[in-house]
Amino acid sequence: MKWYITLLKLRLNQGLQYRSAAIAGVATQFFWGIISIMIFIAFYGDATEVNGFTKAQMITYIWLQQAFLVFIALWLRDNELFELISSGNIAYEMCRPLNIYGFWYVKLLSARLASAILRCFPILLVAFFIPSPYALTPPDSVLSLGLFVLSLVLGLFINVAISMFIYISVFITLSPTGSLLIFSVLGEFLSGLILPIPLMPTWLRNIVMFLPFRYTGDLPFRIYSGNIASFEALAGILIQLIWIIVLLSLGQLLMNKSLKHLTVQGG
Repeated sequence: MKWYITLLKLRLNQGLQYRSAAIAGVATQFFWGIISIMIFIAFYGDATEVNGFTKAQMITYIWLQQAFLVFIALWLRDNELFELISSGNIAYEMCRPLNIYGFWYVKLLSARLASAILRCFPILLVAFFIPSPYALTPPDSVLSLGLFVLSLVLGLFINVAISMFIYISVFITLSPTGSLLIFSVLGEFLSGLILPIPLMPTWLRNIVMFLPFRYTGDLPFRIYSGNIASFEALAGILIQLIWIIVLLSLGQLLMNKSLKHLTVQGG
């Protein structure tokens, strides 16, 4: 565990140095958030709510999406890991006295954390003070805020565990292109990044509820906005913990199988 904590600190410090990229990302996500909110406000029209999802909750949902985009986006990737697999240099990784799955997981986790630290606070700060109706509203209570933070962190663990399957698939395909496209498109839609899940038709919401993608962003954002009550939030957090155990166990199993059948330069 000490190795992983040290790696997490090192990767966080390294990621925090890319301030220029973070500034560009903040500007892009801020304007994208404004455009998205304008579109959905037009969709609401004179209605105050759709499927029990109020206009204010929708605006808060969009701003939180933009502030914590790196926590839920599956199209973010580490090209260094892809290069290790496709070039055969993963043999050097196998010489480390560490579990490769755990090592890569912590590496991806720290990269997302560092990027979020640089981007989320400027977006949230500006979103709080822009004119109504575009402003981000505060949480309903301190309890909602605490449950939101807990659920957001657990959602990050789920998202990184899902993204690990992309890297594991490259052991078979030798190219990340197909896996990235499939996971990115499915993950972006099923997590509510394109259309907030409360606005989806009932039959589609019922399907999404059984998949892990909504627990990366939809659950914490709706907890914050008050769209999900505290009791339901606790049940959702329990499901998040179950998904984390399932995804990590399955990912480790697939990684072990891939490494057993790995051939590096005919060796």
